[in-house]
Amino acid sequence: MKDVIIVKNLKKNYIGRQAVKGISFEVHKGEVLGLLGPNGAGKSTTINILANVLSYDGGTIEVLGHDLSRETKAIKKEMGIIPQDLAIYEELSAEENVRFFASIYNIKGKELDKNVKKALESVELYDRRNDKPKTFSGGMKRRLNIACGIAHNPQIIIMDEPTVGIDPQSRNHILEFIKTLKAKGITVIYSTHYMEEIEAVADRMIVMNEGKIIAEGTKEDLLKKVNNDVTYTFVLTNLDKLDENLILNLDKVKKVNKTEDLLEVVVSETEDDINEIVSLILTNNCKIQNMNRKESSLEDIFLDLTGRSLRD
Repeated sequence: MKDVIIVKNLKKNYIGRQAVKGISFEVHKGEVLGLLGPNGAGKSTTINILANVLSYDGGTIEVLGHDLSRETKAIKKEMGIIPQDLAIYEELSAEENVRFFASIYNIKGKELDKNVKKALESVELYDRRNDKPKTFSGGMKRRLNIACGIAHNPQIIIMDEPTVGIDPQSRNHILEFIKTLKAKGITVIYSTHYMEEIEAVADRMIVMNEGKIIAEGTKEDLLKKVNNDVTYTFVLTNLDKLDENLILNLDKVKKVNKTEDLLEVVVSETEDDINEIVSLILTNNCKIQNMNRKESSLEDIFLDLTGRSLRD
């Protein structure tokens, strides 16, 4: 698989603080790469460096075979940036906004007309092309922001929190649009605080914390690397008669919590675990009223890796 971005030993220092601490990673052609990290993890700094908004203090970045530090012009025309803060002009029409941003890349004439129309159609705003963004909803402004960033037909698109503060319908539209980009072989780097969005669109993800990469891979890779724990929750009668230490002593049981009529058992999954637990419960004169099984989620993995939730 071809790498369109290669980052080696990237470092970025602010006064008194190292925001990015020598990270290395690759971005594959045609993939959607999710970038996750709590506030202060170095995620936004990394994105801004890749977007050529920030300089960096060490390491190398290669984009489509070009050195980011020396060949910015060649890279810029192949990269689309969708910033978290809206980069649109409220007093220009939607079409004038897209036309302005596309023309920055020296696109002119019929090609410009075609690109502007295509970009607005792709975000379903062509019928509002003559209206000004100040009349748009938050979701429509976000979609126009995307159209402005893609009108020059880039090979790589960087999206930084593109769904912040918008309605569910607009969010779903943006996620479906990302899938369309992937189907066309366009590479997307997608940063978000919404784990469900990463699950919906990302082929692979990188987790950052305190300026370092602490995990990367597919969802399945991360589940295997961190744990394959399963939590069983039982609603029981006569729970007070059950000695939880009996269950805790089972080979694969890692943790047991008991509160009123609720028993929670965390195990490293094997096929026989549930049978042993149920047998022990029943032999201790407890009756099972209800039982649920929950596997580790990406949220659980993130909390396990960083000690923080994604939105902290």
